[in-house]
Amino acid sequence: MRAIHRLIEQVAPFDSNVLILGESGTGKEMAARHVHELSGRARHPFVPVNCGAIPSDLLESELFGHEKGAFTGALSTRVGRFEFAEGGTLFLDEIGDMSLQMQVKLLRVLQERSFERVGSNRTLHCNVRIIAATHRDLEAAIAAGQFREDLYYRLNVFPLQMPPLRERLEDLPALIETLVARQAPAGGGIRLEPSALDCLAQNAWPGNVRELANLLERLAILFPGRSIRAADLPERYRRTVPAPAMFEAEASTAAVAALFDEPVGSDLPRGGLDLKDHLSAIEIGLIRRALEEADGTVAEAARLLRMRRTTLVEKLRKYRLSA
Repeated sequence: MRAIHRLIEQVAPFDSNVLILGESGTGKEMAARHVHELSGRARHPFVPVNCGAIPSDLLESELFGHEKGAFTGALSTRVGRFEFAEGGTLFLDEIGDMSLQMQVKLLRVLQERSFERVGSNRTLHCNVRIIAATHRDLEAAIAAGQFREDLYYRLNVFPLQMPPLRERLEDLPALIETLVARQAPAGGGIRLEPSALDCLAQNAWPGNVRELANLLERLAILFPGRSIRAADLPERYRRTVPAPAMFEAEASTAAVAALFDEPVGSDLPRGGLDLKDHLSAIEIGLIRRALEEADGTVAEAARLLRMRRTTLVEKLRKYRLSA
């Protein structure tokens, strides 16, 4: 995501067309708004249009406007989105759902920077930056004859590929913290326990960040101000890694001990002990040793400890340790 932000900062000052690719819910419109806000057009409108939500026979009027009496139901002159966006940015979301007929008309506008309202022969010139987005594979659509190759190359001047959430699960804690702060009611927000985070880190997230935001909003309604455990999550998110067989657990313990030259014992002190504190002390010691072995690299330390990076990050926060 840092790389995405750097690319946005680089392209924003230019008027080049931008094509944002990525699955539904990955934040394509947010990226488009960020490009607009960092550009010289920020004082002018940012106008979004969902090309997949508007019937193809109405999309032309929506984009270019129409004159009174241009068709049945055109009772007055209508200004289109291109005119609304004058001087600013027009965001064409789900461009892959646009009909071939409309693709031809859009291509002409991109080439000539001019258009006519439906029912008019008066040419209007436009000064608009185009940012398009789609969850579809446009190259495959071109091969199938469903998308114009010339339009694709007009739009694809500067591509941005938004990664799905499942490919950046290490961002989960920061994303959750940000989304909870944004959604928190006046009485205080929720907090996710490590067990809940572990479950969420094992989800495929087909709806990506939008799905995560919806889940957190639901949890905030059900458990306002509470700490959320794995058991509090909806059933579809309560997926945990199966517990290893006993011999596998023993082998793993021995391997970790050998790695850090720590003896593994089970002798109970004569006066007894606080098991929870004792296990925490062992865990802290092993985490510190793993970080030393990994030269402070959290991802490598997590690999040595056979755990997810997100889990280790939570443990560092829990024990107030630094990498």
